[in-house]
Amino acid sequence: MTKYLSVLIVSALLSGVALGAPRTIDRAPLGGVLNLEYYVSAPPGADVTTILIAVHGYTRDANRTFDAAQAAADDAGRGGDTLIVAPIFQVGVARAAKCRFHGVPAASAGDALWRCGDWATGGQAENGPLTSFAAMDRLQAVLLTRYPAAHDITIAGFSAGGQFVQHYVGFARPPAGVESVRYVVADPSEFVYFDSWRPEPGAADCPGYDDWKFGTENLPANLGRGAAAARAAYAAAAVQYIEGALDTGRGKGTAYRLLETNCAAELEGPYRLQRGQAYAVYDMTRLAKGAHRLTIVPGCAHSVTCVFPAEGAAAALFGGEGKGG
Repeated sequence: MTKYLSVLIVSALLSGVALGAPRTIDRAPLGGVLNLEYYVSAPPGADVTTILIAVHGYTRDANRTFDAAQAAADDAGRGGDTLIVAPIFQVGVARAAKCRFHGVPAASAGDALWRCGDWATGGQAENGPLTSFAAMDRLQAVLLTRYPAAHDITIAGFSAGGQFVQHYVGFARPPAGVESVRYVVADPSEFVYFDSWRPEPGAADCPGYDDWKFGTENLPANLGRGAAAARAAYAAAAVQYIEGALDTGRGKGTAYRLLETNCAAELEGPYRLQRGQAYAVYDMTRLAKGAHRLTIVPGCAHSVTCVFPAEGAAAALFGGEGKGG
């Protein structure tokens, strides 16, 4: 126990945020014999009304993402009524060296396993038939059972987690009993477009640019919806976008090495900030026609510990005007 607490404290210090509610690990059964591990801020039965599910990035930094979400809730005065949950999309030991974050436990027997990054766009588990999208559906249903006072869910992702959330929206199947589900997409490397339009020229020189995950051509059948139904679901959903104002260029703090740079990605813009701004325009003009909002957070580059707790992000994460909203 002492060693475990020390890991939590060191992780919080390294993440640059204060240690809020204690993190513990629980598991959600996914059906069959597989589970999904997640960090959680309170035991089952806790009197919470809102659940904030914070999805980690490519490195699977679920502990750091949890701490950033908890700091955001505390700063917004929502720490008392909000359950923080940070799922861990586990990767087998042999593959995990490429996407491992300090302090996050390795996969255990019975955990659903993905390849590095495959989970971010609905990939199927390597050791079972479930997609990561179906795993998220199941996680929400389990949480509503374990926390019966909860009635609102927000799913927020940063970086590859933002990519997960943005791609998931059109295929999500919210569980019975939830009153509202909101989605927050923060600083993803790329977006899924629901038609062939792109903000940058050059589509003719990029074969397959509109295929999944950049578009909705050649959708995997196991996602469970066609392109038209996914587009309609996305347009009708409650979606908020967040971009760090400094998440642009190739300099320090931009995590440029993790930015998608193939031709399909480049058609969306040169860097994350520009891609987010372009997608917000696309959304405004061709999808939800103004129902979805973009917030640009000043002073933040590609850092979940800067973006989530920022004053400007509170309205997106917790609804209403929020602090500084």
